[in-house]
Amino acid sequence: MRISELARQTGTTPRALRYYEEQGLLRPDRHASGYRHYDEQAVRVVGHIQLLLSAGLGTAAIAEILPCIPDDRTVLAPTCPELLDALAEERHRLTGSIEKLTTARAILDRIIQGAPDRH
Repeated sequence: MRISELARQTGTTPRALRYYEEQGLLRPDRHASGYRHYDEQAVRVVGHIQLLLSAGLGTAAIAEILPCIPDDRTVLAPTCPELLDALAEERHRLTGSIEKLTTARAILDRIIQGAPDRH
């Protein structure tokens, strides 16, 4: 399938797909004309990329994780236990970020609640 079709099927943009390719996350075939051609597996890979990005992981970490997710049923292949420590560190970093955001939201809530009525 062409890049526009993959973008449509995955709810992303061709620009994002080109970025994923630049980062080594997607590896489309190239036609003689230079057009990218993606196989059906690319839909699954893009879904994994989007999920991992939404979890706060960077593309370098995702590039290491993707080969360890062989299908939609396997969370992490048993051949990749070395990633567990790095993932635990990433989870710890995310927890810290969540705590900071929660504190910031609480401060905003207090400011909004203490503000005079604007009506």
